[in-house]
Amino acid sequence: MSFAPTFPSFDPESEDWWSKGTSKLAKRITDVSLFVRAMRIQMRFGDLTRAPLRMLRFQIRGNVVECDWLARSADPWDGSLRLDVGKRHASLQALRDAVNVQSLLFCTLPDVDAAYLRTYRETNTSARELIIAGNVHRGAPSFRNVHSVAMRAKLLGFRFLLEDDILHATREVPNMDLVDW
Repeated sequence: MSFAPTFPSFDPESEDWWSKGTSKLAKRITDVSLFVRAMRIQMRFGDLTRAPLRMLRFQIRGNVVECDWLARSADPWDGSLRLDVGKRHASLQALRDAVNVQSLLFCTLPDVDAAYLRTYRETNTSARELIIAGNVHRGAPSFRNVHSVAMRAKLLGFRFLLEDDILHATREVPNMDLVDW
């Protein structure tokens, strides 16, 4: 098994080095910057919380992307409500964000066919716990007619533990365990 580089090697001595493969690299960089910019703009505020969505890691290899982000915290205005109501709002927002990031990813990165997406939540001890993980594919249906956000996320390929409408920590899943084939 040979491992070919993702991008062509750079050889300044060769003829026409500026036109060999650089347009693919430039397009890939442009597409990634569009995704990051769109994520910052479109995900700046949520429907149920005003906290921003923060990306932790983004990696692209060939036509597969890995993206990790930090879920939005509960809205400060939910502080006067019962604790479980704020947690429910934050959980629903995290599920909506996962579905929206998947859609945004495939819209802005046309060369990407699959993605490993993970959502983490900060705990009281400033540690992070995994709450949503998924292996999503471009060819999968969008399930826009499914009203339940949790069911839509499950059908898209996300895995999570939802009890009483509150997301709970799930075990860290290696990328290959997310693949269902």
